[in-house]
Amino acid sequence: MYDETAIARRVGELGAEITDWYSDGDLLILGALKGSVIFFSDLIRRIERPLQVDFVIASSYGSGTESSGAVHLVYDPETRLEGKHLLLVEDIVDSGRTLNRLMGVLRERRPSSLEVCALLHKHIPTALQERVKFVGFDAPHEFLVGYGLDHAEDFRHLPYIASL
Repeated sequence: MYDETAIARRVGELGAEITDWYSDGDLLILGALKGSVIFFSDLIRRIERPLQVDFVIASSYGSGTESSGAVHLVYDPETRLEGKHLLLVEDIVDSGRTLNRLMGVLRERRPSSLEVCALLHKHIPTALQERVKFVGFDAPHEFLVGYGLDHAEDFRHLPYIASL
């Protein structure tokens, strides 16, 4: 679907967009693990301003290829979020259930702003209630793997994104 060159080019563009959007204030980039880890690492190196990082782990897939609908928060960020610009970095926006849950939890911590950056967005109009400010690629309605995305913990290491 997306080769190494296209991914690198788009991550650079996203880094520039994010740099321009956040001109002042404390910026915390929050990576949604495990899927965003490779994208997150590449992205934060392309953002040209001071920032902090932390992570959150939420799961709704298990070993299946469709979201179970039950979102389990495995790791909650320890960093104080109040008053900071917060950018949640996701690997893929699919049904929106996980993202909705995460955004609710993060809003309760009273950041000064809260936005989402997703490498991939399927634009499936199901449960998604949140706006995704920064999108790498519009994704097909297929199960995708590689560049951090997995199926039952396999394929994350691939340097490109492919359909399972």
